[in-house]
Amino acid sequence: IPDETTPLDRMLALVKWFLTSFHVGRSDTIAKKPYNPIIGETFLCSWRVKSESNSVPCKSDGKNNTNLNGNQAVSEDVKQENDVMNETVEVTYTAEQVSHHPPVTAFYVECPEKKMYLNASIWTKSNFSGMSIGVSMIGDLSLTLLDHGEQYDFSLPSAYARSIISVPWVELGGKVTINCPTTHYSTVIIFHAKPFYGGKVHEVTAELKNETGSIIYRVQGEWNSHYDFISSDGTIETIKVNEIPTYKKRVKSLSKQQENESRKLWHDVTNALKLGNIHAATDYKQRLEEKQRV
Repeated sequence: IPDETTPLDRMLALVKWFLTSFHVGRSDTIAKKPYNPIIGETFLCSWRVKSESNSVPCKSDGKNNTNLNGNQAVSEDVKQENDVMNETVEVTYTAEQVSHHPPVTAFYVECPEKKMYLNASIWTKSNFSGMSIGVSMIGDLSLTLLDHGEQYDFSLPSAYARSIISVPWVELGGKVTINCPTTHYSTVIIFHAKPFYGGKVHEVTAELKNETGSIIYRVQGEWNSHYDFISSDGTIETIKVNEIPTYKKRVKSLSKQQENESRKLWHDVTNALKLGNIHAATDYKQRLEEKQRV
């Protein structure tokens, strides 16, 4: 994102990153209940990622072999060679559970080499409706690009677990806005929940506007499949989310973790669940909860 040279390209890069991130967190289609974090619980990790601009792979619409900037597409052999030459940068992530009622998680992400950081505090509000559970993500995220003096404020969509009596599945819904007060560029994203009758599943649409309010890009697609980015001149860039390379997070071994770090804190519960011992898992879970109340 910070490598882009214009406000439009930086906003566009942020929108691409945001929209293509959701599928990574859903390795399968079945909804599962996570652990309930306890006060003071932390999770720390990092990634080593390649430092390169325009790293989101795209597929031509078949009309030509050029990208949105009019440059000839780079061959796969040249791209692989460039990938090897690119340096990597470190991205670090720190999260802490800071409240239980309401359940608030604060987190901070930074990449010093790129002089960018993101901070946020999110709390969840759940509600039941028929055979569904809805979880609203309340709070704001703020991405700062120090070299450009820009801050991007945005939110998160709501998540829904459908068909909780049979085979649960997850969908996203709601309106997300991304605003940059410095450049006055903005994006409105709509995650469309499937209607009761008809309609598509996982549908997403978006509009990216410049400082005058003119629509520069429209986006349509599905968050777990692909997106079409349509510029004002009609050029189409298609991004298939499953073709985007992902990087595994790096987490310290349990022996080097603090007692309040997630994997060490829930280690006994996790092992019991892996062994299928529900009674032991419940016992370990209750011990953690009782210890927190002391």
